[in-house]
Amino acid sequence: MSDLAPVLTQLDNSLDQSLERLFDLLRIRSISTDPAFSDECRKAAEWLVEDLKSIGFDASVRDTTGHPMVVAHHEGEGPHVLFYGHYDVQPVDPLNLWNDDPFDPKVKEIEPGRKVITGRGSADDKGQLMTFVEACRAYKAVHGKLPCRVSILFEGEEESGSPSLKPFLEANAGELKADFALVCDTGMWDRDTPAVCVGLRGLVGEEIVVKAADRDLHSGEFGGAAANPITILARVLGDLHDETGRVTVPGFYEGVDETPKSVLESWASLGETAETFLGPIGLSKPFGEKDRSVLELVWARPTAEVNGIIGGYTGKGFKTVIPAEASAKVSFRLVHNQDPVKIRAAFRAFVEERIPSDCSVEFYPHGGSPAFQLDYDMPLVVKAQAALTEEWPKPAIAVAMGGSIPIVGDFRRMLGMESLLVGFGLSDDRIHSPNEKYEMSSFHHGQRSWARILDMLGK
Repeated sequence: MSDLAPVLTQLDNSLDQSLERLFDLLRIRSISTDPAFSDECRKAAEWLVEDLKSIGFDASVRDTTGHPMVVAHHEGEGPHVLFYGHYDVQPVDPLNLWNDDPFDPKVKEIEPGRKVITGRGSADDKGQLMTFVEACRAYKAVHGKLPCRVSILFEGEEESGSPSLKPFLEANAGELKADFALVCDTGMWDRDTPAVCVGLRGLVGEEIVVKAADRDLHSGEFGGAAANPITILARVLGDLHDETGRVTVPGFYEGVDETPKSVLESWASLGETAETFLGPIGLSKPFGEKDRSVLELVWARPTAEVNGIIGGYTGKGFKTVIPAEASAKVSFRLVHNQDPVKIRAAFRAFVEERIPSDCSVEFYPHGGSPAFQLDYDMPLVVKAQAALTEEWPKPAIAVAMGGSIPIVGDFRRMLGMESLLVGFGLSDDRIHSPNEKYEMSSFHHGQRSWARILDMLGK
């Protein structure tokens, strides 16, 4: 019998007990954004420390200027991994939209053979992080040790912007640095198809303000002679894309790699089409680059989007005015090796070239971060996919995400380590919304999946 088989049996036999432990954690109202729940956040951190100690981890609560961190270490042979999760949760308002008390978790059968765990934090992120803890518990119960050296970092401010995280990483870099990080804050493609996330898009945000005359003007008196900032701004924004949907900012595609054909084929096999992706939101035709699938557009291609425009008279009725200024908020989602500093500079030059000489433009930056990208054939990714494929009905796929997980970039820049992103959430888990849930299959098979990955790492 392999080292793994009895661990999986242990997880199956102790599922009820692991569920009770999760329920204990879910009952703690660790809402990080509301100061009224500060004591509850500390209570959650202390609960996790005691639970990790019961497995044999050297665990402690670490104070910060905000909510505390949980740091734990367990010795082992082989590679050193740092597992990251967060114990804080989103507020529950509006409370009247919940079917049950959000902090009174339950197991419900929502359709024949399909059970879910309900409650705030069940999917984001308490249920997710406990899948890893339970895998460690079972491995330790069976073998008396872990197959590799494991450190754990649980934070309590992820839902409120992680203000204490970077200072904490800087102050404790030597202790926390590992061979690589494990992050369980992502999801599966569907209930049967697990996924390894290998790409997260970066972001550049920029607000531009175009100014012309020194005051608002009467359009009958000055129309046709005075520059209109709204018209100028509209032309600038209209020039951002060509007729094929490509972004026209010079140098924008530097650092953008083509997705391997084998990966594109695996995405095509998922059956997602423009109709299935856009139909639920009332659309049918992709707006971005031509001749690319919707999954490639949202997972592996960069974007330029206008997020807001302000200018002129916007109140009720009508006012024939040429405004003195107009503004827009523009964001760029970045992929692969695009440089956010270069993108910002190129965009500003692009705008300035289109501003008349007697007008002016001002820029206000709103964040900038590079994308995260692993090689699709990176050995760690390939082995994790193989381990997941052994556990789930369908083969694991390598996916990317349109959004970002800031901690992954922090780990790379501050600790010099890459991250393996494996999660078991589903798109209908209603995270951040009333009636959050976590599939029982995600909780059970998530534990078994981490046991398989730990076993793989040990070998």
